[in-house]
Amino acid sequence: MSDDDNSPISAREAKLLFAELKSAPALVLAVSGGPDSVALMWLAARWRRSLARGPELIVVTVDHGLRAEAAREAREVKRLATELGLTHRTLRWRGAKPATGLPAAAREARYRLLAQAARAAGASHVLTAHTRDDQAETLLMRLLRGSGIAGLSAMARHATRDGLVLARPLLDVPKSQLIATLKRAGIGFADDPTNRDAAFTRPRLRALLPQLAAEGGDARTLVRLSARLARANVAVEVLTDGAERFLRLRDRGDAPQPDVRSFEAAAFATLPEEVRLRLLLRAIDAVGHEGPAELGKVETLLAAIDQAMRDQGISARSRAPVNSRAILKQTLAGALISLAGGRIHIAPAPARRSRNGPKGG
Repeated sequence: MSDDDNSPISAREAKLLFAELKSAPALVLAVSGGPDSVALMWLAARWRRSLARGPELIVVTVDHGLRAEAAREAREVKRLATELGLTHRTLRWRGAKPATGLPAAAREARYRLLAQAARAAGASHVLTAHTRDDQAETLLMRLLRGSGIAGLSAMARHATRDGLVLARPLLDVPKSQLIATLKRAGIGFADDPTNRDAAFTRPRLRALLPQLAAEGGDARTLVRLSARLARANVAVEVLTDGAERFLRLRDRGDAPQPDVRSFEAAAFATLPEEVRLRLLLRAIDAVGHEGPAELGKVETLLAAIDQAMRDQGISARSRAPVNSRAILKQTLAGALISLAGGRIHIAPAPARRSRNGPKGG
């Protein structure tokens, strides 16, 4: 991309943004009507016209039913999509809306509807218009929530969701370049006031970015940090993969139990703390039935396991006599974690009993 954050995106630059998608059968473009997504649609349409053969482009607008202007904005997206020779669909988020956590619920509904549209169209990818600015805001949000390395890696250029590839071709592009591109092309776009609503976290952080930039923490710097953390995260994941193989080799000859993860405690103790955390997270998420485990709770669990092993004299350098009695037993995210017989076991936890007890026949 150009070093000038206010220059329009050239046809050559756009070709590079979408080049890896050339062989896809069809692509769904998530277009709300704002400048970022309208620029995504316009750039993708120009790129597709330059190809002799390429993917079908389907534009999808999700009307969350939260603003009166949304229906009009969807019609405007449809008008522009038609001018560009693209198929357009408007999908609506129906049903009651939550009183709290509305942005997260709306985001989940949006991705669910986009995935449905992609499957119906035979598309392999859903494209969203997340920009470099969005990446910087996401890093700040996760930093304030105390995310670990994986979370601070922020958004990936490609991710798998609902069996589809979620692609963000504009993730390295500043919003200002997209606006400059639309202005040169004479294309209008909608202004969503919720993007400035201080009732929500992201707009409040967005308002702080100019002050951070004045101190050297502009979007480019923040995104560079997230990229470096993403690089570190990949390295730690490779180490964790190796640790899993190491622990399995220690269990040679022992038949694994289905739906149960088990580690030799003394071997587990030899591993770095971050790797042990990830091993526990993987195991709990694999066998638990109450959603992904929270990092902070897994950290507390690991501290309890470490203390229980110290109490039993189990360490990386020595091994206590095997005690078959469980000396630690906790549940987390639908998994039962125990320390017994010199081993750490992670198995599905028993289903919670109903408050009213089992129903009679």
